[in-house]
Parts: sequence; C-alpha cells; structure tokens
Amino acid sequence: METIVLDIGETLVRDDRHWASWADWLGVPPHTLGALVGAAVAQGRVATDALRILRPDMDVEEAYRARAAAGRGEHLDESDLYQDVRPALGELRAAGVRVVVAGDGTVRAGELLRALDLPADLVVTSDEWGVRKPDPEFFARVAEASGAAPEATLYVGDHPADDLFPAAAAGMRTAHLRRGPYGHWWADHPDVVETADFRIDALTELVALVGSPDPGGTAAPDASADEQPKVVRRGALRSVR
Repeated sequence: METIVLDIGETLVRDDRHWASWADWLGVPPHTLGALVGAAVAQGRVATDALRILRPDMDVEEAYRARAAAGRGEHLDESDLYQDVRPALGELRAAGVRVVVAGDGTVRAGELLRALDLPADLVVTSDEWGVRKPDPEFFARVAEASGAAPEATLYVGDHPADDLFPAAAAGMRTAHLRRGPYGHWWADHPDVVETADFRIDALTELVALVGSPDPGGTAAPDASADEQPKVVRRGALRSVR
C-alpha cells in the first residue's frame, strides 16, 4: 500500500460529543439518545432516525443551522480523537505511506480537523468536495487525492455501506475498523467478511498491514448465519451529521 485513506466519524473521531450535544439540544438524557441511535443502527436505518423518533417532524439540517446560530454548533478538540489516531498516523508517515483523511463532514468539520494538525498529508470533508459517501464520485475524488493506483490505496472505515462497499467497487483495498455502532454491529456479517481485505480493531494495526500480501489475513471467523444482521448496501446505513 502506498496510500492509506481514513474515514472520520468513529474512525478518527468519537461520536460521543456529537450525540451528547444533540441530546442537550433536545432536552433528553444522553443515554436515551444513545440507546435510540443503537436501535436505529441495529435496524439498518440511518443514525439520525434516532432524532426523528424523538421529534418526528424534525428537519435535521435546519436544526443543525439553528444550533450553530445559537452558538451551539460543531466543536472538535484533541479529546474527541481516539487515542490510537496520532500514534498510528505518525507511524504510517514515518514508514513512507501517504496519509489522507477523507470522510463525510461539514466544511466547519474540515476546518476543525485541520486545526488539530494531524500527521496527515491531506484532510478533507465531503461538504468541501460537494459530494457525500457512498456516491461513486466521492471515491473518484479519493482516488485522485490518493496519488496512487486504486490497488495501492487502502480505505479504512467503520461503515460497510458507506466505506467498504463503494471503496471496493472503486478498485481500492479496504480495511473494516471494528469500533463504533456500525463497526461492531456489522463486523461479522458475511458481506463484510467477504468484501474487506482486512479487519482491524485499532488503527495501530495498519502499520503491520503495509506491504501485506495476504488480504483478509486478519479476519475473524464468521458468525453463525442465524446471528447475522442484514447489511443494506445502498444508503440505508448512512449516517448524516
């Protein structure tokens, strides 16, 4: 692998603050909203359906703008990063790998991420590109930003339908990160096991994969077919921030 491209939410950044801020805005306990997010994920729905359960008529984008206008918009600092982010990205760059951060997010999210001065060659969000995952155009932009051939590019993310399937369709190698609600819930589904070249539990495992000739070598055994959730490949697993 010459280039490793990483998703943002639940890959680099914890979503804890994101959902806690929404809970505060709606006036409900954080654990209540967290439980509804988990239920939406388990049902193959978008995570923001949890907001609409609490407020059926909510326009999420309009509510996002209202929060920003009230001074309660997006915030991101070092405490929002998973602990393995800086060590892993630093080791990859030291190994001569190009590191790109590219995932769904607002223009403001891109500004906040770049302000953290991550050890990455490029940090960009979907709104800055004007196209969101899993649109093939997003992954065409990823391929362009990679600066390497698709087969020499590894896309890392937690979300099967938004990350793994479209990246694989674009000819890239893929690593499924088993963390966050999507990462854990869909981890052992046969489609994920079949599609992902690698399955990892931490970003620090990526350094050992550089140059690996054995795609899928880190995969865990399949779960029983009776225990498998249904993976929906087209948008039904998408998370809108």
